[in-house]
Amino acid sequence: MSMATENGAGNTRLQLDTATTAESRIGRIDPYGFERPEDFDYEFYEEFMSQYMTVLTRRAVRWSKLLKGNRRFERSLKVKRFVRKGIPNEHRSMVWMYLSGAQAHMEQNPGYYRRLLEGEKNAQLVETIHTDLHRTFPDNVLFRKTSNPCLQKNLFNVLVAYGHHNISVGYCQGMNFIVGYLLLITKDEEKSFWLLDALIGSILPDYYSPAMIGLKTDQEVLGQLVKIKIPAVAELMEKHGVMWTLVVSRWFICLFIDVLPVESLFTEPGTLSRATINKLREQCRAQVLAQG
Repeated sequence: MSMATENGAGNTRLQLDTATTAESRIGRIDPYGFERPEDFDYEFYEEFMSQYMTVLTRRAVRWSKLLKGNRRFERSLKVKRFVRKGIPNEHRSMVWMYLSGAQAHMEQNPGYYRRLLEGEKNAQLVETIHTDLHRTFPDNVLFRKTSNPCLQKNLFNVLVAYGHHNISVGYCQGMNFIVGYLLLITKDEEKSFWLLDALIGSILPDYYSPAMIGLKTDQEVLGQLVKIKIPAVAELMEKHGVMWTLVVSRWFICLFIDVLPVESLFTEPGTLSRATINKLREQCRAQVLAQG
């Protein structure tokens, strides 16, 4: 064997040893319980996080100062700016609860969630929810029946309670991913229930109604935004006669939870103003309603 070949083999072994070491330091399971894919680049991730950790630490310190002695903070430009930059995981549950109004509703209705679970159940609703339990985050170890504790039971409870709380909605596919994600963040059934109520009842009205007007409207809004921002993509879609609903329905129905990285979810929209977005929504909603 030539010296070059020996050196090449040695470099290969060194690369494998380095990759294995990085994998052992980081772990195959992320902080939320998701298994990392087979092609996950542990070395790149470790290098990126070594630099990004400084940003996360600085952000966490600022959030701690903001919340110190102020567990019931109000909406403000400062809070808005902090939210846009990202909420540290340790504060996310509390911040979501207060800013969404879920905390106020939970405090105004003590014991309500437990009474829903103790009441009489709709057999068809229960059966439908049971069917979707094993489909929820199959790549997350916390939702597997073999895990202890297994979040499937908590997921079932929240979905059943909400189905009886909001009879007009009941249960729709996609809600299992939303509640599953809320449970991962809050680690609390009742908080997840009230956050779901805030999302479906206030923040995303008509998304899960029988006509799904809110969902159809936002799909049309996306189409208009693509025309404005990336017209080449819009032209390609029109050229091939592809309807936006065929492409994005799953994204919207589960609020992008099984599409985007966990850390990028439930953040405020980007560069376009809320007034512009609301105007587009009004126009698209009118178009959807006109189509019958």
